[in-house]
Amino acid sequence: MISRQRVLEILEQAGVLQQGHFILTSGRHSDKYLQCAKIFRNTKYSEELCGALAEQFADENVEVVVGPALGAIQMAYEVSRKLYCENFFAERENGAMTLRRGFSIEPGQRVLVVEDVVTTGGSVKEVLELIKNSGGDIVGVGSIVDRSGGKADFGVPYKSVISFEVATYAPEDCPLCRAGKLPAVKPGSRKS
Repeated sequence: MISRQRVLEILEQAGVLQQGHFILTSGRHSDKYLQCAKIFRNTKYSEELCGALAEQFADENVEVVVGPALGAIQMAYEVSRKLYCENFFAERENGAMTLRRGFSIEPGQRVLVVEDVVTTGGSVKEVLELIKNSGGDIVGVGSIVDRSGGKADFGVPYKSVISFEVATYAPEDCPLCRAGKLPAVKPGSRKS
């Protein structure tokens, strides 16, 4: 099991934690942003963190790991490599999460859904619905970072490598917007 201190060292070395005024994928604002894509620039980071997550699901007989595009494509691959199973990704088509490129879930197939960072879990919930509608057996959800501080609930086991409780604000309640000193930026992969 990887220690919290080691995870923090990796996140620091990879340049993951950023300070500023950010608009999150959920639409909420925050003064901190975790750019987990930076983990995947170097396999020494992704292998260790995804390995730690895979370890938590090692006894679940996972048959396929699915992650939402774009952020969890490499992650799904790396976690599946540790679990010796298939992997693929769900992507947006006409605004809805879907399986394309010949990917499909077979009824009863044991599926692990992964995401790099979970704040509200919106993208994960869309992927879970897609898998349920395909007849898949969802064994759990895993993330590298749980930004919800343990508050995310997917109705299935949820495990993360590290958990943070980072303040987020509705745009109308954002103290950074009220101060007007820092422009809000949207660094995530989803622009709408």
